[in-house]
Amino acid sequence: MNGRRPISAALLGAGLLLVTACGGGGGSDTGSDGKGTSDKAGEDTKASVAVVTVAPKDGADGVATSGALKVTSAKGKLTEVKVADNKGKAVDGRITGAGTTWTPDAHLAASTKYKVHAVAKDKDGRESAKDTSFTTLTPKNTFIGTFTPEDGSKVGVGMPFSVRFTRGITHPDDVEKAISVKTEPAVDVEGHWFGNDRLDFRPEKYWAAGTKVTVKLNLDGVEGRPGVYGKQVRTVKFTVGRSQVSTVDVKTKTMTVKRDGKTIKKIPVTTGKPGYDTWNGQMVISERLKVTRMNGETVGYGGEYDIKDVPHAQRLTNSGTFIHGNYWGGDAFGNYNASHGCIGLRDVRGGYDGKVAAAWFFDRSMTGDVVIVKNSHDKTVAPDNGYNGWNMSWADWKK
Repeated sequence: MNGRRPISAALLGAGLLLVTACGGGGGSDTGSDGKGTSDKAGEDTKASVAVVTVAPKDGADGVATSGALKVTSAKGKLTEVKVADNKGKAVDGRITGAGTTWTPDAHLAASTKYKVHAVAKDKDGRESAKDTSFTTLTPKNTFIGTFTPEDGSKVGVGMPFSVRFTRGITHPDDVEKAISVKTEPAVDVEGHWFGNDRLDFRPEKYWAAGTKVTVKLNLDGVEGRPGVYGKQVRTVKFTVGRSQVSTVDVKTKTMTVKRDGKTIKKIPVTTGKPGYDTWNGQMVISERLKVTRMNGETVGYGGEYDIKDVPHAQRLTNSGTFIHGNYWGGDAFGNYNASHGCIGLRDVRGGYDGKVAAAWFFDRSMTGDVVIVKNSHDKTVAPDNGYNGWNMSWADWKK
């Protein structure tokens, strides 16, 4: 008998454990007062009444890149919205309407699949989520922007960031919004449209020397005109070099060159003769050529001149105004005006002499430097004739 008692005790213990386990499960619905708690458990598992709605519908194709994406919540507030393309690039947006609506901050890219994850919470704190995806349209017609200065450039203080579009733009606000310009140090930069295919950006005054400029072109998916979409995403960085502003006084036939505000040289010049006067105004060097051909036929002056080796030529306007070397001017420099509208500096034919005025100035200039002409009998140069928007007031530039 002594041998069986431990076995009986073990079985009895197992039975007690079994009863205890079953009793514990059954007792969970009864409180100390004998009343059941199953109703409360049901409340804890009740579904959220918040309803998340995503437009466009799940699986939609050919979705517009602007105005189509919207996330809303009925009977609740949005607490999280994530939208990203297949590469994981997030779409920035914001929740508005007291938490009921989310919209993107900008347009979407074309021909791209996006995934949406949204969560809303009802007044009792219960959450509801929705996950969808859609694909944006593939445009039949596209445009890009060609720009200056190039990425990595160093330019003078007068150089704007200028974009020319391959198609005329009829939705300028949407296109301009897709281009951001940031600077170090920070300065307000505004854009101005010249016609429907050119957009220039500049600050109120010339760039400060040493300014670093970063431009982001986020044109992919922007509808520039009905049915025509941008297809370009590009970041462009350039740096502003030292400040050089040169002033040509037509009356005295002298150019004063200032570097960082200090006069470094005065140079005798010759400008446009009567009937061919040089433009007044602020002009920006846009092209630099050590030697070039200048033919009067290209600017409407017939066969009045054709010089095949004009040295040290720097373009100031699209219409053909240059500041350049002149080896044929005799004693005109500082004495009388003899050109067809250009600004001439003494130079030598062939070879090179860095001490001669034109070569000296060329060697110390860069694209984006400013040349100001005053006291001419001609009118002020048009702001879009070259990169010469500095001739507009800041108020007019921002219109």
